Amino acid sequence: MTRLWTPRVHAHLRRDEKLARVIERVGPFKLELRDEGSHFGALLRSIVYQQLSGKAAATILGRVLALYGDREPRPGELLETSDEALRGAGLSRQKISYLKDLARHADAGAIDRLHELDDEEIIARVTAVKGVGMWTAQMFLVFRLGRPDVLPVLDLGIRKAIQRAYGLRKMPDATKIEALASKWRPHCTVACWYLWRSLE
Repeated sequence: MTRLWTPRVHAHLRRDEKLARVIERVGPFKLELRDEGSHFGALLRSIVYQQLSGKAAATILGRVLALYGDREPRPGELLETSDEALRGAGLSRQKISYLKDLARHADAGAIDRLHELDDEEIIARVTAVKGVGMWTAQMFLVFRLGRPDVLPVLDLGIRKAIQRAYGLRKMPDATKIEALASKWRPHCTVACWYLWRSLE
């Protein structure tokens, strides 16, 4: 992800002394995009992974893909798949309703060309899908599209990392994070990547 990380971005973010220390500790910037498959497939994966451990979600996702010959389904194929078959793969009724709503949006053409839209429009389109909230939309912007200025203020990892890096007594709220991030813009994605990594 060299296009997000340049010497100029580095210099800009290091003007925040606390963030500069995080950058120093973490080392080189290595954000890897999940750009294989379609946008529909990426969002399908996000829904399957919601509120599950990585291992359990990977098992269920594997079973879902097995229904389609070990590949991501096309939206129409998912819509034609019975709820029973999807339940058999380990999906809850709620997640089946979310995936079918995603497939309906994709079938109508709302998902295919997301990369051509601005961040706000992408968030609006993605959160129009049942079960997809702001956090999932922002993770899509960061890890799928590599958008440079995403600030997930509700992300628990970001809140914990800021509390630790800035020596705060309690975890910061959205307003506090927005205020701190005014120094990082328009490179919040890089700052957030460093904050996430600082917890490891």
